Formats: sequence, structure tokens, C-alpha cells
Amino acid sequence: MTIERKHNFFAGPAVLPLEVVQAVQAELLSFKGMGTGLMESSHRSKQFDATWTHAQALMAELFGIPDTHEIMFLQGGASLQFLNVPLNLLPQGAKADYIDTGTWSKKAIKEAQRIGDTSVLWSGADIGYNRVPTPDEYQVRPDAAYLHYTTNNTIAGTQFHAEPVSGDVPLVADMSSDMLCCPRDVARHAVIYAGAQKNMGPSGVVIVIVDKGILERTKVDIPTYLNYRTHVGTIFNTPNTLGVFVIEKVLEWIESMGGLEAMHAHNKAKAALLYDAMDASPFWKPHATVESRSLMNITWRIADNDLEPKFIAEATAAGMLGLKGHRSVGGLRASTYNACPVASVQALVDFMKEFERVNG
Repeated sequence: MTIERKHNFFAGPAVLPLEVVQAVQAELLSFKGMGTGLMESSHRSKQFDATWTHAQALMAELFGIPDTHEIMFLQGGASLQFLNVPLNLLPQGAKADYIDTGTWSKKAIKEAQRIGDTSVLWSGADIGYNRVPTPDEYQVRPDAAYLHYTTNNTIAGTQFHAEPVSGDVPLVADMSSDMLCCPRDVARHAVIYAGAQKNMGPSGVVIVIVDKGILERTKVDIPTYLNYRTHVGTIFNTPNTLGVFVIEKVLEWIESMGGLEAMHAHNKAKAALLYDAMDASPFWKPHATVESRSLMNITWRIADNDLEPKFIAEATAAGMLGLKGHRSVGGLRASTYNACPVASVQALVDFMKEFERVNG
């Protein structure tokens, strides 16, 4: 049976490499020859333990995670980590600093304010979240427990292309929508967390990377599951076994593609195709300023906003899915995650040129 695979620009859950999907398909009936399927097999089996261990090892190798940090595959998504981070890292009387670059930053700030002294050092709300700040626009409190930032804004289409300047204050990063799109300096971070469903696997798994030195100072009088220490070196409760297996296969795919340096070049090339098409004509209006443009979520408007429903409808009919902007802002958005092929972006660019020719 032949199944048509369309151009997938959804923001998440998002496109996966075809070979990964095919690998999952094969394991659904019999996981590693067990005679029971992947979703039917024990998370305590030696077969799944091998998957869990290999996924952690590959994550450490590809992402450059030093031995000073722990890797965890948890549940609850990034939304639970909005609370988990301050719950673990903010003892009574401590302070946390945040940079607000959009919806997900705001949600993280709201949860931190429940726990302790939370300061918003910079916010892009007044400028429509069309860029990230420069280091001279915020001042980190030297006694802050951490500085939290969101590396990529899926809704506004902005991205940090370098870590914020924080002095001796540890960084905490929500990397949900650009994890593994490029190399990062993991050692500078106390905590990195990322929902898997945008760039690493299916929904239902969140990767949490925690500095062991920070762990030694985290609270102990918090609910068991929410305590990072609970998950160090063990599978505490039944994990999303399917999700972890898919992550392992995605990591293997990234390795086969040449690692994160190669992935970064791949993503920059795709983004350049689309941004260059927009910059070539006043018919299109990119949202993010040039220096803050995301490689993962490209957001724009048509100069005549009334044409946008027509654009979405015709693009969908042409096999390009997920181009409607987030419901909170409207407009258009193409999510070009790691697994989105150049051919899909080229198809979108060709469609845009024809749409402009007919409607411009």
C-alpha cells in the first residue's frame, strides 16, 4: 500500500524522519524480537533498558553533555518544568531572573512567581515579541539562583543564536522547539529542558538535563515525582516507552546525518531559502527582525492580510500542511524542524512565488 506523505510544517507534534517512522512501524509488532510489540513490552525488560541507556548515551555524545550533568526522560512536558525548575532550584529567600520572549516564557514566569522572588529582566511584549534582547538590555542580579530563557519562540518566530550573558549566574533554558537544531554550550546551564514533540520525537516525553552540582543543592522537601533527585540514575515510574524509543531512533538519524554541526548547516540552508523569498518582495512581511529570526519556526504575514485564508486553503490543497499561524497571533508559520526536508521548503517557496504572481 502506497501512502502519500505531504509537506509537514506543523509546529508540534511535528515531522519525523521517514526512516524513523518506518523503524517504529517495524517494532510495533515485535520489539527487538521479543514477540510482543513496543507498546506492549515491559519498561523493566533488558530490551527496553538497552534503548533507555543507548538514548542517554547518544544524547550525551551528540549534544556534548559533560559528565557533570544528568540526563532524564520525564513526563508532563515543558509545562510541568515551568513549575519544576523553581520548585527544585529556588529555596526560601532565593531569587530567579527571567527573560520574556513570548507565550512560553510568560507561562514559565507565572509558575516561578508562585515559588519565590521572580524578576522579569526584559520583555518583548511591547514590541510584539519580534526579537530577543541584546546583552546590554538586561542586568542579571548577581545573587540570582539562575537566569531562565526560552531559546526559541514557536509563536513569534524568534530565536537566541547565542546564550544570554549571565556572569556567574547559572542558565536555565527551555529548548523545547529547537533542541538539537544546533550545538549549544550545555556546561553553562544548570538545567535544560525540552518537550520532545517538536524536534526529537513524539509528544509525551520531556528531556531534562541537570547539573549534578545544582542537584546537590536542590530542595528535598517537595513531592517525590517533582524532585529531580528522584530520577537520577533510575527509571522511577513507567515512562513513555514508545517516546523514548523514537528519541533513540531520531538521535541515530542525526548521528547518521553528521551530527549537530551538519544539522545546523542543514537548518540554516532551509531557513535561508524561505527568508530570501520573503525579503525579495514587499508582498510578504516577515515578523522577526533579521538578527533574531528563528531557524525552526518562520513566521510572516501577507501585506494584504485578507489573502491569508486563501493562501492557507490553497497551500493545503497543494499538499502543504500546518501553515496557519498560532491562534493567538494569526498570520502564517512554517515550522522547519530538523526532519523537514529541503524539498518541502523548496515546494513552499515555489508555491509562494506562484501565489504572489496570481494575487500580487
